[in-house]
Amino acid sequence: MIVSSTQNVPEVSAKPRHVAIIMDGNGRWATSRKLPRTAGHIRGVQAVRRAVELCARENIPYLTLFAFSSENWRRPEEEVSLLMKLFVKALQKEVVKLNKHNIRLKVVGDLEPFGDNLGKLIQEAEHLTHQNTGLTLTICANYGGRWDILQAMQQVIKTRLAKQVALDDVISENEITPFLSMSYAPEPDLFIRTGGEIRISNFLIWQLAYTELYFTDTYWPDFSTADFEAAITWYAQRERRFGRTSAQLDS
Repeated sequence: MIVSSTQNVPEVSAKPRHVAIIMDGNGRWATSRKLPRTAGHIRGVQAVRRAVELCARENIPYLTLFAFSSENWRRPEEEVSLLMKLFVKALQKEVVKLNKHNIRLKVVGDLEPFGDNLGKLIQEAEHLTHQNTGLTLTICANYGGRWDILQAMQQVIKTRLAKQVALDDVISENEITPFLSMSYAPEPDLFIRTGGEIRISNFLIWQLAYTELYFTDTYWPDFSTADFEAAITWYAQRERRFGRTSAQLDS
């Protein structure tokens, strides 16, 4: 089981083991070019391919992308509809390529509102790639950090009731962690948000406790391989103390 960074100091290296990205700025990229916002999402797919290719090439084991938040349902109906269509198209077209390159695909979030058709495509894509041993690509869809913690707590309660464990006993991190939607992955080392906003927007709020946070004004469709490499270079220069002092690290 993955132990959290608040309980144990993880191994640290110059290269991140897990990168999590909020792919922001698609709509503004399009608007700045007098295009419909939906054009930005279509162009953003190319940036996803670049990010996946870099992680696979650089042997970064985990890449997590925030594709659709639980709050994105508030967006215009046309935009939400296109995002769903892009998701379906990507599952139908890209998964074969992922499998060919030994990439495992995981989709996490509250998937029920997506309906049976999309749910089946997700299930088939995960099954096709589940034995792959290269990069693990996680897509967070209809995901929210608070939802993640709440659903984990609900599972803790169900498990306690089934095992006849008192509900008023103290709950530990170790009891919650297995039920978090990304319990299969280490906590992100590097978080990247494009588009100029400086917040985490309800993304992996449990898992980002000790993650290095990198913000860039570059819109996601313009986020190049060189931009990604610059973020990794920045990460390599960070001093990751996990509550310790610099002197302790020196010794």
